[in-house]
Amino acid sequence: MKTNEQLQRDVMDALRWEPLLNASDIGVTARDGVITLTGYVDSYPKKLAAERVAKNVAGVKAVAEEIDVHLQTSNQKTDTEIAEEAVHALRWCSNVPDDRIQVSVENGWVKLEGEVEWEYQKSEARHELEDLIGVRGISNFIMVKPRVKPADVKDKIRRAFERSATVDANKIAIDVNGSIVTLRGPVRSWAEREDAESAAWSAPGVTQVKDELRVGELEEIY
Repeated sequence: MKTNEQLQRDVMDALRWEPLLNASDIGVTARDGVITLTGYVDSYPKKLAAERVAKNVAGVKAVAEEIDVHLQTSNQKTDTEIAEEAVHALRWCSNVPDDRIQVSVENGWVKLEGEVEWEYQKSEARHELEDLIGVRGISNFIMVKPRVKPADVKDKIRRAFERSATVDANKIAIDVNGSIVTLRGPVRSWAEREDAESAAWSAPGVTQVKDELRVGELEEIY
């Protein structure tokens, strides 16, 4: 197991290798596998990039992201302008039922509400707005309410695991209670954990995924 100092150094090195970021603007602390990111960036995509980089470092179990977005003057827009561009972006995305989604903006922070049938539609709605100029953050309160609840949710998730190049299907237990899926077991990295959770969300009828997977080297977990 890595020490706090080793994990902190690995995350800082990873941030330096990300061309989108200026690592000197981001502070990193580590404690028992939990990474805390502080500092500031000049765009919301850079904030997301810092979080993604930290999560992909071996040994990281969780990331507390406290980075502020300080927009440059040229990137600042009014809430009305951001809202109009957000509505336009959702309208042109074929994967998102824009007529079921409401957008509100306050101080550059976008809030999404409404109902969709699939988790990927909820995720895609957020993804479409992440690169909009002027956005400081996004709160995704869209609810997933599928019309059909399939009986073979567990089998579909298991098959998705088996197709994945990164997920060890034999190590993960899948429990299904109605439309709620719980994942348990050890995974080798945060990336594998996210891939397993994403595969579970892709099954039709799933409205909630409880991720109880443990990140760490397998020999340390057993």
